[in-house]
Amino acid sequence: MQNFLSKYLPTLPKLSNLKLSSWLNRANGIGLEITPERINLAQLSKQGQNYKLTNFCTIELAEGIFSDGEIVDFLGLSQAIKELITTHDIKAKRVATALPLKEAIIRIVPVPSELNDNELRDFILIQEAPHYLPHPREEVDLDYQKLNFFEDDDGIEKVNILLVGTRQEITDSYVETMELADLKLDILEVSSFSLMRTIKAYFANYSDGEAVILVDIEFGNTEIVIIVNGNPQFSRSVPIGTLQMHNALAKSMQLSTSQNSNRLQTMSIPPEFFDSISSKNSQSNPELLGLSRIAGELTDELQRSINFYLNQTRDVEIAQILLAGPGACVGNLDEFFTHRLNLSTILIDPISTLSLEPVIDFPINQRAGMGVAIGLAMRECT
Repeated sequence: MQNFLSKYLPTLPKLSNLKLSSWLNRANGIGLEITPERINLAQLSKQGQNYKLTNFCTIELAEGIFSDGEIVDFLGLSQAIKELITTHDIKAKRVATALPLKEAIIRIVPVPSELNDNELRDFILIQEAPHYLPHPREEVDLDYQKLNFFEDDDGIEKVNILLVGTRQEITDSYVETMELADLKLDILEVSSFSLMRTIKAYFANYSDGEAVILVDIEFGNTEIVIIVNGNPQFSRSVPIGTLQMHNALAKSMQLSTSQNSNRLQTMSIPPEFFDSISSKNSQSNPELLGLSRIAGELTDELQRSINFYLNQTRDVEIAQILLAGPGACVGNLDEFFTHRLNLSTILIDPISTLSLEPVIDFPINQRAGMGVAIGLAMRECT
């Protein structure tokens, strides 16, 4: 049986030493982000050491294609991909895509640094991996990446290994979908890694003792990743996303619910909701009551994640929150997090960060949701 690594090329970005100047093999790249709500496609062209965003397009998905975050209607999804590609005259046949964090098994495993590449591979994939997997080893596709070297308490030099896996049936579902869409799947990686590639420039702003929290608010989940020195140290997926926000908003306004969350782009959390939700607030702004409560629940989950990480880690300070994903479009959400968590929160802008030249201008509240697709396109340009 081939493993995840050899089937789909390296699935993990070399987060600690990524250099754009080394990406010289392909002139164009297609990144295809697939979520239960929609498909986002980013196409980049390589211009020396820089990129140009030649295309970014999106299509909504019908309900029933996903169930509990997993693909169940392969044909329906492949037809939607074909429609998107045909409508926007996309010529490339090779793509990169990503699976959500909740479908991935991510662990950091410290190992002796003296192991050579073959020894390391056997040690990680054969000896160590079964101890970290909730499924039988033969049912899981695995990959790994070296992170940082360090000395343990006994003065022994070790290296942290980022171990990533997913069930083979999940891997196969993406492969089958792309084949039905007449596409070649080059790369399958975790969505948060794609996003980290896009915003790598942000990480240079923090010192060795500072951690940054990447908060990616997606359709049915929010992916939380704590990053130190450009490397993920803690990751968690919580079941709060744009679906929950939209449903809460629709309920308070007595509207029908659906998985389309476009209305969130027109909503803002007023400052009077930052501290608490009083009866007076609910009477004056009933349409925002539910939305603010969901945002409050998300800040509670963020605080739990922060507390857990800091209890396990010494000499690290949380410096900032980077807010991303389609849920970041809610107005004042960054200020809401800053106020509730007492942590500076900024909305990411992958287009400005990468100095891209988009063919059309995108509003800032939409740009935060483009990072995964752009990061996948960057990887496909490799």
